[in-house]
Parts: sequence; C-alpha cells; structure tokens
Amino acid sequence: MIDVSSTFIGNFYKLIYSYLTPYVPALYANVLSFAVSFVIFAIILSVLITLFVYFFSWGERKIMGRMQSRHGPTYTGPFGILQNMADVVKLLSKEKISPNNADKPLFGMILPIVYALFVFAFAFVPLTPSFVGINTTVALVAVFLILSFIPMLLFLAGWTSGNKFGSISAQRSVIMLVSYELPLILVIASVALASHGFSFMQIVSSQSHVWYALLLPIGFVLFFIIMLAELERPPFDIREADNELIAGWLTDVPAPYYGLALFLDYTRLFIGTLLISILFLGGWNGPLLPPFAWIAIKIVILTLFIITLRATTVRMAIRKLLHLGWLYLLPLAVLNLFASYLIFVWFA
Repeated sequence: MIDVSSTFIGNFYKLIYSYLTPYVPALYANVLSFAVSFVIFAIILSVLITLFVYFFSWGERKIMGRMQSRHGPTYTGPFGILQNMADVVKLLSKEKISPNNADKPLFGMILPIVYALFVFAFAFVPLTPSFVGINTTVALVAVFLILSFIPMLLFLAGWTSGNKFGSISAQRSVIMLVSYELPLILVIASVALASHGFSFMQIVSSQSHVWYALLLPIGFVLFFIIMLAELERPPFDIREADNELIAGWLTDVPAPYYGLALFLDYTRLFIGTLLISILFLGGWNGPLLPPFAWIAIKIVILTLFIITLRATTVRMAIRKLLHLGWLYLLPLAVLNLFASYLIFVWFA
C-alpha cells in the first residue's frame, strides 16, 4: 500500500491540486499535481545531497590528509573549503570527449540514469517522519530493488567504454554482486522479521526503546560490511583498483563524466549511511534533539568511521571477497535470521 497523503510530496500535491482544479479537469489536475510535487521534492532532495557531497568530500580530504601526515586542502578559501568548488569548475571547463571505441549514446546516458535511480530510491527513505516522498508498506523492498540495478548499470558503463580496464572492472561488478547479494537479502529479512513489516516508519518506531544493533549485533556488523561492498568503499574498492585497473570503468572518460561519477560515489555513501542508521541505529529516535538532528548525527558518525577505514585498510583481492561472502557472510546471515526469529517471533 502506498500513501502520499501525509508525506512531504502529499502536502505539495494538495496545495497544487487545490489551485489547479478550478481551471483543469480533475484527471489532468491529479496527474499534473503529483508530477510537479515530485519534481519539487526531487529538487529539495538534490540540494540536500549536493550539500552532503560537498562538505563530506572536503572533510574526507582533510581527515585523510591529517591521518597520512598531509595538510589536505588548505589555500582555496578558509581551511580549503572552496577547493571542491575550484575542482568542480576545473572539471566542467574541460573538453567533453568520449573514448573512440565506446558505445557513445549508451555510455553517455548511464550515469544520469544512475543518479535518477538514486533520487527515486531516496523518495522511499524518510529523513524524518515528515520528510518522506512515498510512504509505503514495502519501502524496504522497493529501495533495495532499485539499488540492485546500480551495479548492473555500472557493469554496462564499463562494458560500453571500449576500454580493456573498463571491461575488467565491469566483470568485477558482477562478481562482487554475486558475493554479497544473498547475505544482504537475509539480513534485510531479519530486520523485517524483527519489525513485523517492510515499512521504514515501522522499523524506526520498533526501535524506540532498543536499537537492532544491540539486539542483532551480528546482523548490524554484516549489514555494515555488505554496505561497504555495495558502496565500493575500501577495503572493497575492487572495481576501481588503481594499482591494477588504473581507474577501472572511469579510465578514459571525459572530465565532466568523471566529476559526475565522484558525485555519485558520495551520493551512494549518503544513502548507505542513512540506511544503516534507519535499520539498526534507531533512525531519528533520540532524546532532547529534533529528529533531523539525530539522523544527521548518526550519518556523520558513520561517515567519519567509513572515511577512517579508507585511510587505514588495504584493498581486498577479488577472490578473498568471494571467499568472505560465501564462507562467512552467508552462514552468519542465516544465523542472524534464525536469531531474529527466536527473539522476535518464538519468544515474543
């Protein structure tokens, strides 16, 4: 069941529909109101994502610089805060070229499609009880169904690049997907079993007293590891292994395309930390502070920890990821699902 009446989109929908009904037939007013309200929601969400990407990409460069005895961005703006802006201007001013052997139409449209899928996935994920685009009882399934298309699209990006490094990177995307997808499904099932539903609102409300990270610690650790692989953050940045594949599927791409790919990497980091916060850390639940403050604090802490892992870990070999996924993550995911059944169904 889908409910937009009490959501962020629903509020805009009611306002626009009430304005259009005197001038437009009801059917057209209904469709137009929903389309415009979703566009407004997408614009606001894009602004929030852009702010996250900008400040956390700057923060990652500063933190990693300090951890590696470097300064990081320093000269452009106070504390180097404008360095990312300078880099964006530089990338956008470069000549837009395409590899000679690339399938140019398909190669050029993949990243915009990926970004559109991310915005669509965000529509199902609430930042607060009042800031959600589409409130549905199967939101958890919808989000991970949408996200499951991302590795396949990135496979196409590498395959259609016409570059041998991109082709190898594309093959690694599929191998990585095979290694963690089944454990991911089982961990999600354990959370749904614990909350008795697939609604994010229901999952967060069921953690009002105790987080699932405490009740299902194995599931929390598994989900965190799997999300690192899903986000392709170290030690699972196998698809873009620079010492083996130069830049993987981003080898021989134009500068604006490369900038959009970096933007999408941090967008994936945002949605990954948001999902971890909602599924296992109680989402926006917390005392004293408003809901948005709590979800922001949890996202910041998780992001800082992921950045620290990037600076302190080494890349895992592809064969070791398969070994980890099938021999360790999968059995532990089954054990976690069984524990969830005992705690929330058998002894409930």
